[in-house]
Amino acid sequence: MLDQEESKALQVLDGLRHFMENRVVFTAVELGIFDFIEQMPSDPLAEDFSRELQVDLRAVTRLLDCLVALEFLDKTSEGRYRLTEKGSFLTSTHPYSILPMVQHQCLLWKNWSHLTDAVRHGFNPHRESVMSSEESKRAFIQAMHVVARSLARSIVAGYDASWAKKLLDIGCASGTYTVAFLSAYPNMKAVLFDLPDVIPFAEERIKKEGFSNRVSFVAGDFYKDELPTGCDLALLSAIIHQNSAEENIELFKKVYRALEPGGRILIRDHVMSEDRTWPPAGTLFALNMLVVTPGGDTYTFSELSEFLKEAGFENARLVRSGPKMDCLVEAHKP
Repeated sequence: MLDQEESKALQVLDGLRHFMENRVVFTAVELGIFDFIEQMPSDPLAEDFSRELQVDLRAVTRLLDCLVALEFLDKTSEGRYRLTEKGSFLTSTHPYSILPMVQHQCLLWKNWSHLTDAVRHGFNPHRESVMSSEESKRAFIQAMHVVARSLARSIVAGYDASWAKKLLDIGCASGTYTVAFLSAYPNMKAVLFDLPDVIPFAEERIKKEGFSNRVSFVAGDFYKDELPTGCDLALLSAIIHQNSAEENIELFKKVYRALEPGGRILIRDHVMSEDRTWPPAGTLFALNMLVVTPGGDTYTFSELSEFLKEAGFENARLVRSGPKMDCLVEAHKP
């Protein structure tokens, strides 16, 4: 019989084995297992996966059986595999698909594998950019939509922007937050700013949502270019964590120059406690930035206040705090 301390130790050990379960799902996603099942006219056998996906029969059978054990798949008495409800969320056609985010996490796995080196050196010497290929770029943009589609509505509902006439969405990705703002404020217009090869994703989303007549698009790089002018509300949603402190100060200065007098900057991101130990998701994200960016980090409110003050903004305040990347900081341009 185990004593209490040994039982606790084994519980810790069990928790540390979860990386295996995650790797099983990541491999299934990289091989296209879930979409393959959905697209087949009948429930496939292991031999079908082996033949069509060009993988080893014994190995893929072990993978499929593990996915059954993890409840992503069911297995019939004839040895055929079918999706469970849990597994269906990993198909590309499900209306609430999480597939793009998991595809993005597959790339994060590679970078996180070098965390030890990153801690030794202060940077990841083997870093692979999340925008390194068209496939990873699309996964990243779509992943941002996956995490933003419900959070954006919550963020907008909790922030009074009724005073604003024109939104500048900086680093807009697919424009999910712009859609939420325009839905809530029928008289608001918007300018979406992002890299030239990202803008088409935003144009597609905005057109799909029916807001093309209220939105204009400007392609550029906020590290190099000035920002579009004429807006009174500038949104930096999940942007500052990819930047060093110096890069954020320079970006805030560009936002300040672009905004109309009396305009406001609104930052959505992790805002850390002053001892940097809360929220737990923010501590993990700081390490994520260590392995996937040259100088990114998570920041405290006092740090952000100083950055904003140096850029010329006044009256910085923490509008919303939370355990995820759902904090809001606002500051005013005089």
